Amino acid sequence: MSRVHVKNKKNGVTYVYESTSYWDKEKKQPRNTRTCIGKLDPETSEIIYNKRYRERQEIETAKKQAGRPVTTEHQRLFYGTTYLFDRIVERTGVKADLQKHFGSLSDSILSLAYYLVLEDKVPLSRFGRWARTHVHPLGKDIPSQRSSDVFRSITEDAKQRFFLSQSQRRAEEEYLIYDTTSISSYSQILKQVKYGLNKDHDPLAQINLALLLGHRSRLPVSYRKLAGNIADVTTIKKLLHDVKYLLPNKPMFVLDRGFYSQENVNALYTNHYKFLLSVKTSLRWVQTVWEAIRPAMEDYSHYSHVHGLYMCSKRVEWDYRYTRTRNGEKVQGKRRLYLHLYYDDQRATDEKIRFNRLLDRLEEELRTNQRQSKHEKMYAHYFHIHTTPKRGIQIIPNEEAIKARREHFGYFALMSNHIKDPGEALEIYRNKDVIEKAYDDLKNRLSMRRTLVSTEESLEGKLFVQFIALIIIAYIKKKMDEENLFKKYTLQGLLDELDVIEQFTHPHSASVIGEVTKKQQELYKKLGVEGIS
Repeated sequence: MSRVHVKNKKNGVTYVYESTSYWDKEKKQPRNTRTCIGKLDPETSEIIYNKRYRERQEIETAKKQAGRPVTTEHQRLFYGTTYLFDRIVERTGVKADLQKHFGSLSDSILSLAYYLVLEDKVPLSRFGRWARTHVHPLGKDIPSQRSSDVFRSITEDAKQRFFLSQSQRRAEEEYLIYDTTSISSYSQILKQVKYGLNKDHDPLAQINLALLLGHRSRLPVSYRKLAGNIADVTTIKKLLHDVKYLLPNKPMFVLDRGFYSQENVNALYTNHYKFLLSVKTSLRWVQTVWEAIRPAMEDYSHYSHVHGLYMCSKRVEWDYRYTRTRNGEKVQGKRRLYLHLYYDDQRATDEKIRFNRLLDRLEEELRTNQRQSKHEKMYAHYFHIHTTPKRGIQIIPNEEAIKARREHFGYFALMSNHIKDPGEALEIYRNKDVIEKAYDDLKNRLSMRRTLVSTEESLEGKLFVQFIALIIIAYIKKKMDEENLFKKYTLQGLLDELDVIEQFTHPHSASVIGEVTKKQQELYKKLGVEGIS
């Protein structure tokens, strides 16, 4: 496109035109079209733009500010879910923080994240098909090679700065739920792919992913990739270091029993963090408390109608030990701790049934001589096994060991240095399932059950894009939960309900939104965004 000045011989006014060249297929020669945009000032020689051109520029400027590219074509695209996602990333500050730390790359990141959220379990190779039918921040296709370039362009520095910006937006005090999961991989190139305890019982090597998630907001705060052979219990020290950087206002932690160790509890006390931690009832110090209160545990006075189980709390003293890093001085003392014990008779029955089935399977393996190496310890622990030439194999249950195991059925324990009430502790800990749901979304909906990348840079970038998509999903699910929308919709069903809303665009004209039903407007309202217009 170029500009042409043409002087009118009759009135002496010089008009300015925008000239656009094109190829005439019929005449097989180049042609051009001209559109008048104004005239030259005879004194200053500056362009005085006409009303039509000014209106067109205002429309294009508004579109650019809204993050949508200006089109010169007639378009009819789906817009309903894009509108929802746009409002979510604006409200959570995700869009502003991406633009601040990733610049022009932010639109590509958002477009890929939108695609992952909307297209359930569909590979990124199909992005082009989706991009041709949907409005999205980038406004054009991202071929497979280009998506790899986007992943490789996501630097560690920009990612950490994004985490910091997001954490600063969440100033309210809330518990942070922390957990890890395993992600299987066929790769023999990725350095952190190792064999370890696979939480999906997948026989492949893996990497581990640690996620930090807000208890009230239910929004992810940050994540970290770990080698596949790293045990949960060893990750707390690095977690506390990261949190000091991200959240200086001393958050409170919710942790499962895989993170329990004396060293970790001492570290939480040393750094003055409040915590709620699941703990095994088989630990010696827990057993001491448990044996003292067990006879009265099933008394009616300990029954909670709200939670449907028996509960009791005991204040105990934690043997605190700490070694100062500067001079090696050893510090010892007592710290206040609340041990919350629970008994669920339904859970006891379920555990008893599962245990009896396990004993039946073990005994059958012994009788049929189909022993499995992974069960050898259980064979020796729960059975007395004798073999004689005449009688063959004799299998006698070890009733003492079986009884000792059954004594723990239905019981579980939580410990906290802050929460005194067992009901409050249980409610907070039960909300920990939001991180399990987040991992389920990552692995299944966002296609992270396998790494499916060949370089470290691509893996890091893909994880970050999936993390952005997870924020959007977490926000929507929280609103759906609050408004009881899961009674009528699945997540995909709700998105499909909104996705059919279209946007019509004509060259150099304001876009027009298609028909929006009353039901769709109500859904937007329940999801916490203003209705589309």
